[in-house]
Amino acid sequence: MERNNIINEIRENLIAVIEQSSPLGISLWQALVEMHPVDIVDFLSAIDRDYAEQIFKKLPEKLSLEVFSGLSDSMKVFILSRLDDHERVDLLNELPTDELTDLFDELSDEELKHYLNLLHKREREKVLSLLKFDADSAGGIMDIDVVTLTEDFTVAKSIQLLQRLQPSKEIHHNIYVTDRTHRLVGYINLEDLVLQKPTERISSFMQDPELVVHADEDQEKVAKAMVRYDVMTVPVVDEANRFLGSIPTSTLVDVLVEEAAEDVEKMSALAPMRHSYFETPFFQQLWERSYILIALLLAESFSGVILRSYEATLGYLLLAFVPTLISTGGNTSTQTSAIVMRGMGSGEILGANVWRFLRREFMMAVMLAIILGTTAFIRLTVISQATMLQGIAVSTSLGLLVMLSISLGSSIPFILRRFNIDPAFSAGPFLSTLMDILGVLIYCYIAKLIMVQ
Repeated sequence: MERNNIINEIRENLIAVIEQSSPLGISLWQALVEMHPVDIVDFLSAIDRDYAEQIFKKLPEKLSLEVFSGLSDSMKVFILSRLDDHERVDLLNELPTDELTDLFDELSDEELKHYLNLLHKREREKVLSLLKFDADSAGGIMDIDVVTLTEDFTVAKSIQLLQRLQPSKEIHHNIYVTDRTHRLVGYINLEDLVLQKPTERISSFMQDPELVVHADEDQEKVAKAMVRYDVMTVPVVDEANRFLGSIPTSTLVDVLVEEAAEDVEKMSALAPMRHSYFETPFFQQLWERSYILIALLLAESFSGVILRSYEATLGYLLLAFVPTLISTGGNTSTQTSAIVMRGMGSGEILGANVWRFLRREFMMAVMLAIILGTTAFIRLTVISQATMLQGIAVSTSLGLLVMLSISLGSSIPFILRRFNIDPAFSAGPFLSTLMDILGVLIYCYIAKLIMVQ
């Protein structure tokens, strides 16, 4: 709570804090620079960008580097645009290569060329090598500042090498081993360098990697494989098996969070947001949300057309049961889709057991159709005092709709994946709208067959 109070007070006295023109402004500025860099990032992202720029320029050098690294890519671009080349070089050279690559995706061609020229030659070569890969591929997210060992190194030589490189290169638990042509041949664990004799060669105790991915593989596929095989890092190779880099656990977490967010958006009939909520222009969000809702609204109008065509057949009592019917169909399909998406996401439902899953869901559909159909029949005939024929019409329609909902909800994700379409699109409003239309059509048709003698 104290931190929130300080932030609110800084926001209320923003000009005084920037200018440090009063004792209050000076004390609040001191409180600001003593905050954690993550909290400063959140504060700068929440205020006007012009004020954020002025505050950022006044931050101590070390703190400004930490804050800059935590800013969103669009905010980084804005800050860089307000600095001179000397300041830009200091910031760009402190960023890890993968963050630089993400940042450069936000730049125009002219800005990209200018900023690349500012970087040291070695860093430029790293960034350019990553820019060849798609941003959502294994090559686009891999870490290339990774220590590798050669298979004929001894333990003593390997330790000496790690001690020299440790300040400038990240060392993971798994250390990958290559041959003289830089082709991946295996890996060792960090503790092996302590347990093995100093004269032992790496090749004598290295292990084969449990998982190796190619640079052009999709990041979501790689992340699922890492979770399935429970590996902390995974090596990335090219077509010739040359070692390019590795994907660590920290990147895996980022990918899983990103993909989960995208799936939620797709299941909600939203286009994936490239930027955060507040950084996305209001009218862009309005367009992306409205055109899909308009399409679904127009599609739902088919339900009204069908109901008007069968209005005389259904009568008041049967019409009153339509919301319950289509709601049950939508709930059933959404429930089934959630089970499928969870199974596909965790790797539990794979190509080898798809038919087993579909057979199991078919049996589930039959049993739920009987249970829900019987429940609807009892409710309608006992509570609503409907006739036997009306009860049969409703319960039969409901049972068929439940079976169809489960069948479509369980099979459509696999069909979409077969055509390289994200299965997440099969859930949420799209499937619910389809089930609304089919539910009304089935209900009206069954009611006509049973009620009209």
